[in-house]
Amino acid sequence: MADSSHTENLAVRAFSAILDANPDALLALSADGTITIANAAAARLFGFPRGELAGRNYRKLLAAGFGDDVDRLLRRIILEPGGYPPPQEVRGLRRDGTEFPAEVACSLVPSGGRDHAPGQAGQAGHDDGIPAGTRLLLSVRGTSHRQAADADLREAMSLLTATLESTADGILVMSSEGHVAGYNDQFLTMWNIPAELLKGDSEEPVMRLIVSQVADPIAFMARLTELEEDPEAESHDVLDFKDGRTFERYSRPQRVGENVVGRVWSFRDVTPRRKAQEQAQQAMLDLAAQAEKLRAMAFQDPLTGLANRAVFNDALAESLQEPRLKAVDVLLLDLDDFKEVNDILGHQAGDDMLVEVARRLRGCVPTADVVARLGGDEFVVLLTACPDADEIAACIVRCLHVPLTINGAVLRPSLSLGLASLAQDSVGPSELLRQADIAMYAAKAAGKNRFLRFHPDMMTALVQRTDMESALQLAVPRGQISVDFQPIVSHRMGQVVKFEALARWDRGGERIPPSIFIPLAERTGLINEIGAEVMALGMVQLAGWLSEDPSRSLSVNVSGVQLQDPDFAQGVLHLAEASGVAAYQLVLEVTESVFFDADCSLIKQLSSLRDAGARVALDDFGTGYSSLGRLQDLPVDTVKIDKSFVSMVRTGEERLPILSSMINMAHSLGLTVTAEGVETAAQADYLTALECDSLQGYLFSLPEPGERLDHALRRAEEALQALKGR
Repeated sequence: MADSSHTENLAVRAFSAILDANPDALLALSADGTITIANAAAARLFGFPRGELAGRNYRKLLAAGFGDDVDRLLRRIILEPGGYPPPQEVRGLRRDGTEFPAEVACSLVPSGGRDHAPGQAGQAGHDDGIPAGTRLLLSVRGTSHRQAADADLREAMSLLTATLESTADGILVMSSEGHVAGYNDQFLTMWNIPAELLKGDSEEPVMRLIVSQVADPIAFMARLTELEEDPEAESHDVLDFKDGRTFERYSRPQRVGENVVGRVWSFRDVTPRRKAQEQAQQAMLDLAAQAEKLRAMAFQDPLTGLANRAVFNDALAESLQEPRLKAVDVLLLDLDDFKEVNDILGHQAGDDMLVEVARRLRGCVPTADVVARLGGDEFVVLLTACPDADEIAACIVRCLHVPLTINGAVLRPSLSLGLASLAQDSVGPSELLRQADIAMYAAKAAGKNRFLRFHPDMMTALVQRTDMESALQLAVPRGQISVDFQPIVSHRMGQVVKFEALARWDRGGERIPPSIFIPLAERTGLINEIGAEVMALGMVQLAGWLSEDPSRSLSVNVSGVQLQDPDFAQGVLHLAEASGVAAYQLVLEVTESVFFDADCSLIKQLSSLRDAGARVALDDFGTGYSSLGRLQDLPVDTVKIDKSFVSMVRTGEERLPILSSMINMAHSLGLTVTAEGVETAAQADYLTALECDSLQGYLFSLPEPGERLDHALRRAEEALQALKGR
């Protein structure tokens, strides 16, 4: 009997040792659920001393509500001894009352006899279906670490999903079997693929939709075939779409360890970048063309194709530096009355004439060293080693005086030519050109359409011009500058709305025409002093008339030279304040040439005056180089149609689209229109019918001095009444 007990104790100790070797908590249960044996892992998991677990019911080690789940698991193993039911998720209960996640599994283990708890013996019953010689073994495994790992996995997956959805690239993952394994929303958007289409059993509809969008389907499919045949290959190419888009396509194999399990496709929309590259390329081409154009402009007159002033100056200087073994002749010519061509036929006709003159001039002197256009209607020819420069000059005059037809009008160019040759006395390039210039002006004074060779006596004319310049310098201090006023009327309002102040110079009882002294004043810079005097006199003499009606205005001509003075705008406003004239009653008239100057300070001066309330009028519109479309870029409020266009109206029955176009364009840009040079009632009626805002000309009044202002007003009002009575 003692031997049997000893054997049984050895078996129990062996069984306990086996249980202790297991890392999971193991509990041997009797039929009523009492713990008979617990291993060391169970003591650690539940926080009990090992000796206190034996004799407890296993339910006390489970959180409320989980005992029934384990009971069902135990009954199942009893009813199906050969089965292995899956573990049951439960909440364990430690000795200190805290809960923890766990999973429970159970099995039947042969007992070989009675069950004994460590340190005590107990008899397990067999009356509830447990086979004899077996015992219930409960395995409990804590899963706290697994939940932490699951949380990390969920966080990683969430981060991966967020990354895929936040990228601007479209991502598609394909398995090695050719099935869609993953994608982001951007992929669907970029390829216009409905999400439902990717949930189908076949990828064929998706592929058809994709192929239908690319510009080259054959090349697209060929690339896919190449990558299918070489699963480890990486790819980077560009896809062009039928709708003009461009995608960069990246592809690389998807690996798990060393194995290729699929392929990842990345699509990036580079359409804006491609367009930017195309624009940059075009800009480079444009820049190269512009550079070539600028290079040509540096040596060539853009209108006629002749050499320009710089080329001529360099050639003349070089010819004068050579040994005196050959003649050097300069032929300077200027077209006579060329301005009338622009005034009557328009600027394009003037350009056409200049081009034809250049062509004829080049043909007259095929052996000339240089044929150049200096600017405007002024040309120059450089001859070296020429046996008879006079004959060449006479030939030029004859050849150019041949009629030509421009816009249906037959014109006969006339020119004045000055010839200067290098004499025994050495002179510099500028002096030789100056001599040719003096001879040219002498030819004009002698009756035009001829040539004259420079002679020292011609300096007399230059002396006279110098004398006039000296006299002009004293014109303001001596009180020789005065102002005449010409009314500008509104036919609609039936009254004078504005006076234009016109500069006058009376020199020793002789009135010098503005066409002579104004250009001289501009060349010498005296225009600043004269312009300020005219503006001051105009404001003082017209202040009373302006104060009677705020809608009345004073118009004053301003030269581009005046606008170059940085204090010009402030000076005008100071004069207005001192004269009691409101800034908004001032209209500054400038010509189109003002806006051709690259100096932006000119525009700044006009903008400052406009900000103060003054208005800007574009004078002689249509005679310069600008176009109607350029009006919107200029800081002006009014355009004044040049008298050359008004003079086209003779009977009033003419159809003159250019006049209506000028007025309509100006009105569409919010500008008012004044017509200059109105001399007949037919012209006034014609312009009024075109809704021209105001009229100016001899029909209403000649320019009158300030003391005859009432006479000018009365004459203008009588003319307006006569027009209304027509």
